[in-house]
Amino acid sequence: MSGMEIAVTTPTGHVGSRVTRLLLQAGVRPRLLLRDAGRLDDTTRELADVREGDLADPDYVRAATAGADVLFLVAPEDLTADDPAAPMRALGRSAAAAVRANGIGHVVFQSSVGAELRNGAGIVDALGDIEASLDATGAAVLHLRCGYFFTNLLLDAPGIAAGELVTAADPAAPAPWVDPRDIGDVAAARLLAAGWSGRVVQAVHGPADLTWHEVAEVLTGVLGRPVAVRRISDEEARAGMIAAGFPAGAADAVTAMTRGLRDGFVPEQPRTALTTTPTTLAAWAYANLR
Repeated sequence: MSGMEIAVTTPTGHVGSRVTRLLLQAGVRPRLLLRDAGRLDDTTRELADVREGDLADPDYVRAATAGADVLFLVAPEDLTADDPAAPMRALGRSAAAAVRANGIGHVVFQSSVGAELRNGAGIVDALGDIEASLDATGAAVLHLRCGYFFTNLLLDAPGIAAGELVTAADPAAPAPWVDPRDIGDVAAARLLAAGWSGRVVQAVHGPADLTWHEVAEVLTGVLGRPVAVRRISDEEARAGMIAAGFPAGAADAVTAMTRGLRDGFVPEQPRTALTTTPTTLAAWAYANLR
């Protein structure tokens, strides 16, 4: 364990920051790949091996992961780009090339429910392509197919404060919701126990499948004021994103994701003890929205 070199992308993100903290607490000196080391706290900078650079640069990705035994890969979405999937796919290709060139034995990839569709789920299709790129490297690869992040609710905090939860999804259809910190827990455990082999897919479904109506009920209880769901059409959702400054291509990709994961979609991995994580929406909302 003491000689294991673990490289972590997006170490300041919702999941990556949790992974980084747990690795530090386990006595590992992680190698952190990020654009700006100034976003790290002083203790993390001191205890980690920080490699500044741009994940969009294949040469940087290869150089920064040289000598690593294990890689935690996140492909962040950039909704300011007209084609947000393109840089995600490019990072997947760069990461796969680095895994081959550097002989990285294990990769843990933060994917999403819906990546198994490979087509028809908008921006999630890019994650499916990255899964395929990593599978072709010959390394041991774990794809974490994660549910809907609790933290996505922060994007609509003003609306929630006004008592309204807006969605183009089917508000009566249950789906897995998860705290990103719990995803970090699963990822860190897998990174530290890199004795597994082959291709592994593990869902991270949170503690329960929730409908949007149930989410609104939880928020009502936590906030102490009514929160109701207002369903909008795909066209209204797209128009709202464009009015908020999204490029048309990005709005199309998000709309396609909602549609692809709405119309009869069921995650490939069922809910089991292995895919269930502990933090409830109520606990998260009390800490982050109340």
